[in-house]
Amino acid sequence: MTIGVDLGGTNIRAGVVQAGEVHTLRRHILKRKDSLTDTLAQLIDLIRPLCQYPVEGIGIGVPSVVDVQNGVVYQVANIPSWEEVPLKDILEKELNLPIWINNDVNCFILGEHQHGLAQNTTSALGLCIGTGLGCGLILNGTLYTGTNCGAGEIGMLSYLDQTLEYYCSGDFFTGRHATTALETFELATLGDRQALALWAAFGRHLAEAIKVILYAYDPEIIVMGGSISKAFSFFEPSMRAQLSDFSYRETLRRIRILPTENENSGVIGAAALGTLSVPRFS
Repeated sequence: MTIGVDLGGTNIRAGVVQAGEVHTLRRHILKRKDSLTDTLAQLIDLIRPLCQYPVEGIGIGVPSVVDVQNGVVYQVANIPSWEEVPLKDILEKELNLPIWINNDVNCFILGEHQHGLAQNTTSALGLCIGTGLGCGLILNGTLYTGTNCGAGEIGMLSYLDQTLEYYCSGDFFTGRHATTALETFELATLGDRQALALWAAFGRHLAEAIKVILYAYDPEIIVMGGSISKAFSFFEPSMRAQLSDFSYRETLRRIRILPTENENSGVIGAAALGTLSVPRFS
């Protein structure tokens, strides 16, 4: 029994995980993100009630690069006060339990690999699409992070006049079209033609990111998470049409691209961090 924590730039979720099942899930909206003291206090207040259970430790997924060995997180996305935080040391002193920390999307694909759609695969990629675009990798059956938990971050690659993340995340709606993904989703469910066309354009851009993934990693499956993955049915047709010119037809025939079936995969994967020996370049 372990506590898993999914720390995002907007929300924090934590739960007790046993055999891939989440119990006693708690959620907070992250407040006062400009204050390290306040955000740490809120995180601790969220986790502490869960420590009453006979848990072995706490795993935390954070949207940043991470020194996994020392538990230091750097430049946390959308939390400006978290520039360099020795999170492992802080939480172990406060909660008196072992703490394991990794990138949040790494936790997502780890949860999918152990208990979700990527089970029984040796190569899988998690693609979390929300405020940003994040990637996590399972290679040769094992979570692969790179030296700084930055492996697989294709969203930072240049694309058109911006980056892939700009065109394949919430930025596409807020920055490019003065709307939001949620508003566009709600309009699309009502059959609004302009909203449906916007999702079709999004799918075409996302296909270009997926081509990069296929050329670089050639995984068995791509599992999509994040809030925008809930609109999969709106962007899937244009995404697959845009993929049709991919050079290797057998790769397209075999690849599975699916939205997650479990919104708690990040919490489940975070809880599993203590069982890992993560390979890294020396």
